[in-house]
Amino acid sequence: MKQPIIGITADSEEPGGYSKYPWYALRQNYCSAVREAGGVPVVLPHELSLVAEYAAMIDGIVVSGGNFDVDPKLFGAAERHPKVTLKEGRTDFELAITRAMLAANKPILGICGGQQLLAVALGGTLIQHIPDEVNNPLAHEQPNPRHQAGHDVTVKEGTVLHRVVGETKLPVNSAHHQAVKNMPKELMVDAVAPDGVIEGVEDPSRKFCIGVQWHPEFHISPADVKLFAAFVEACRS
Repeated sequence: MKQPIIGITADSEEPGGYSKYPWYALRQNYCSAVREAGGVPVVLPHELSLVAEYAAMIDGIVVSGGNFDVDPKLFGAAERHPKVTLKEGRTDFELAITRAMLAANKPILGICGGQQLLAVALGGTLIQHIPDEVNNPLAHEQPNPRHQAGHDVTVKEGTVLHRVVGETKLPVNSAHHQAVKNMPKELMVDAVAPDGVIEGVEDPSRKFCIGVQWHPEFHISPADVKLFAAFVEACRS
């Protein structure tokens, strides 16, 4: 059986730490989660001139998370919250490759910031800082390690996500201070946190198009494994 090629977006770092020069970074478990689900992981450098070639080469894409935010200007915000951190080159690339994959109707799995970027790519907006816009919010930047659960989410019945995981309540890890606010017409909410924060979005009309606010690559529950398996399976055809 063909092993689909899965592109994974990398993070970008300024000089310092690993190298005196700019460098890319990606946690190993993004790649191992794809491999264990039957895909061939390929990390994508931020080369805008190669977006068309990438989109033709890969069978699906994982838009990874990172410690940064989508520029509020991209969803029409007049001001930028002080807590917002930008990586403009990364965002430019991820928007371009995501839109190319949407145009080709190839499977997309957006993770954490990747979910937010997917929503913005389709015309949605974001909460710039959850504590300032949500009443009595949960600790979405959980204090415990990321390989442990931070809170639960409720999965809406009848959604693609529900069919994939087979459950209506999931434990998830949580590492974000932003969230989807106004939904684009192409997407629907498929998971929410107890405080009302949107935790999952999807476009059921596409081959596979799901964004989740948590980090399923850590496999903290069987549902995370099922999510990657369903994504890679969709990439086979």
